Amino acid sequence: MALVDRTGQQVPNCTFHTRVGDTWKDVTTDELFKGKKVVVFSLPGAFTPTCSSSHLPRYNELAKAFKENGVDDILCVSVNDTFVMNAWAADEESDNITMIPDGNCEFTEGMGMLVDKNDLGFGKRSWRYSMLVNDGVVEKMFIEPEKEGDPFEVSDADTMLKYVAPEWKPQESIAIFTKPGCQFCAKAKKSLQDKGLAFEEIVLGKDASVVSVRAITGKVTAPQVFIGGKYIGGSEELETYLAQN
Repeated sequence: MALVDRTGQQVPNCTFHTRVGDTWKDVTTDELFKGKKVVVFSLPGAFTPTCSSSHLPRYNELAKAFKENGVDDILCVSVNDTFVMNAWAADEESDNITMIPDGNCEFTEGMGMLVDKNDLGFGKRSWRYSMLVNDGVVEKMFIEPEKEGDPFEVSDADTMLKYVAPEWKPQESIAIFTKPGCQFCAKAKKSLQDKGLAFEEIVLGKDASVVSVRAITGKVTAPQVFIGGKYIGGSEELETYLAQN
C-alpha cells in the first residue's frame, strides 16, 4: 500500500449521495468543509468490530468537548453506501456524528487512503486515519501505521482532541443502566446532564437484561451508575457523589 499524507492540501472535491428519510440528498465537500473547522475520522467499514466498539463511540462521546474547543462538525467516512451508514448510526446512537457514505471510493481515493481488503472479502476500503480540516485544507493527519491487520493507535478521538486542545483533560467515562418509564432513571440522567457530563445509557430490555445488572451490582433495580470504573449506585448515591466531586 502507498498511503499519502495530505497535510497542507485541499480535501478532494466530491459529492456524496446520502439518504435523509425517504429522500436522496447530495452533499458536496464544499458544504461540509467550507468556512468550518471539521474533524474527520475514516475507517474500514460500518458494523466492523473496532469501528463499532471503539472508534465511532468515543468520537460520539467526546463531541461536546470538540465543539467547546472550536470544532464545528465531526465526520465519519467509510466506503459504504448511505443505507448501511444510516443503519449503523441508528444502531450506535451516534447522534453527534455526521455519517459520510463514500460508496464510490472517490473521497478515500482522492485522500490517498484507498487500500485493498480483498483478503477479507471487503474489496477496496479506507485505511484508518483521522484529520483536522480548516476551511477545506488539511491541517493535521493521524494515519495508522502501515502494518498487518487493522492497527488502531493514533486516529482515536482522544489523540485528536489533545491536538485540538492540548490542555484538555479527559472526563472519566460514565455508564448508566436504566429502564423505560423509570422516574429515578430520568432524575439520574438529568443530574449528569446538568453537570455537563457525557454518559452512555444502557437500557434494560434493549441493550442488556436485568441479569447483567444483578451480575455486576448484585441488584435488580435501576438506575445503576458507574463512573471511571467505579460503581456509584442508584440515583441517591449519584446525587451524593456529584455533590462531593
